[in-house]
Amino acid sequence: MQKTFVKTDTVLDKILAHKVEEVAAQEAKIPLCDVISRAADASPPRDFAAALRRDTVALIAEVKKASPSKGVLIEDFDPVRIGTAYAANGAAAISVLTDEQFFQGSLSYMQAVRAAVDVPVLRKEFVIDPYQVYEARAAAADAVLLIVAALADAQLADLHRLILELGMTPLVEVHNEDEMARALDLGASVIGINNRDLKTFHVDLGVTERLAKRVPAQVTLVAESGIMNAQDVYQLGQLGAHAVLVGESLVKSGDIASSVRAYSSQQREPLT
Repeated sequence: MQKTFVKTDTVLDKILAHKVEEVAAQEAKIPLCDVISRAADASPPRDFAAALRRDTVALIAEVKKASPSKGVLIEDFDPVRIGTAYAANGAAAISVLTDEQFFQGSLSYMQAVRAAVDVPVLRKEFVIDPYQVYEARAAAADAVLLIVAALADAQLADLHRLILELGMTPLVEVHNEDEMARALDLGASVIGINNRDLKTFHVDLGVTERLAKRVPAQVTLVAESGIMNAQDVYQLGQLGAHAVLVGESLVKSGDIASSVRAYSSQQREPLT
């Protein structure tokens, strides 16, 4: 598969252009055949999708050091300490940002967190190439993010299929009706709705409200971005979200343990 991406006229374009170069450089250093071999020897995947189905709104707690828009979020950054605090206080799953250039993440962070916790772990990455999927499995990832806006249909389908073949769960991210239609046509069973408009950075929880109505009951729905407190989690659960993905408000909370407990205890009782 060619290392390419779909231009979005957003901040994604700069990130993805760098990602093309980054993946090529990494593959020159460690050949794909070696990564495939490591993936085959990795510990078996945990069931990410099943972990998100519970009576409460499931929390996917994100290990996140920085972002392009906010800079460094936490100075005393210890991914394993943060990840174990998440798991110990009720997070259903953990997301770890692995992009180095723009988010100061690392695949090694994800691997270390995965080894330290018992819950499923998501590789939060800008995936454009099968190499990154095999890399994720070699590092024992249980799930991999796919951003619909960044991928052509054939590319999206191939990556989605590969993630499933390796026993992991694809988290397919959308932001609008067209992307939701593509995700559903793909047969995605776990769909993330990003409430942030990447062109304006404006966050609107109403995006989840609007798009959730299009999702069949058998699809697991994850709300992403703009979730600042337990009330937001509760609201999104009422709108149909099975889970929320939260990073910034947790790492900046000052009391990760109590925040995770509060976010994880919101009943999911969608209004009818």
